[in-house]
Amino acid sequence: MLMTRPRVKICCISSIEEAIMAIELGASALGLVGNMPSGPGVIGDDLINRIAKTVPPPISTFLLTSETKPKEIIKHYNKVNTTTIQIVDELENRQYDILRRELPHVKLVQVIHVLSDKSIKEAVKISKYVDAILLDSGNPKLSVKELGGTGRIHNWKISREIRKSIQIPPFLAGGLNNDNVREALEVVQPFCLD
Repeated sequence: MLMTRPRVKICCISSIEEAIMAIELGASALGLVGNMPSGPGVIGDDLINRIAKTVPPPISTFLLTSETKPKEIIKHYNKVNTTTIQIVDELENRQYDILRRELPHVKLVQVIHVLSDKSIKEAVKISKYVDAILLDSGNPKLSVKELGGTGRIHNWKISREIRKSIQIPPFLAGGLNNDNVREALEVVQPFCLD
C-alpha cells in the first residue's frame, strides 16, 4: 500500500531551536503547551509568544490551553498570539461563538478524549463549532485531570468512527511511536498525526 507523507504536528516544543528543528524535519504544526494540571512540555507564555513569532507561514502554531472559560482562553491567547488554539478540556457551555467573535482569525481545535463510544457523539456535536478535532488518550474526569501527554494509545477503532462521522479534519494523538504509527495511519486515516 502506497502512503502519502502524513502531516505531522510536533507537540511540547520548548525552545526556538526545537521549533526550527521540527520545521526542518517537516512538521506542519507545532504544539506549545501552556499551564496544565498534568503532563509534559509546559512552558511560559512569554516563551510561547517568542517561539510563535519565529515560525513562518504556512506552519501552524498551536496554543494548548487548559482554560475552560472563553474570556480566560481569550486572555491566554492574547499573551501568546499563535495561529491556533487547542482547547484540551471541555469549553464551558460550549461558548465557541464568543471565541469566534473575539478571535475571528484564529483556528479552533477541540480535544476529544477518546474514552468510549460516547466520544463519537461528543465529537459529532462539537465538530459543528470548531475547525478540527484532536483525538487523544487523556481523561478529564480524574481528580487530577489528564489532558494529554499520557503516552498511551486509545481505541483507534473509535477514532476511525469519529473520523467517518465528522466533516472537519481529525488529528490523532496519544501514544504514537515508531512501532505503531503506520498502524495508526492505516486504521484511523487522520488528517494529521500529533
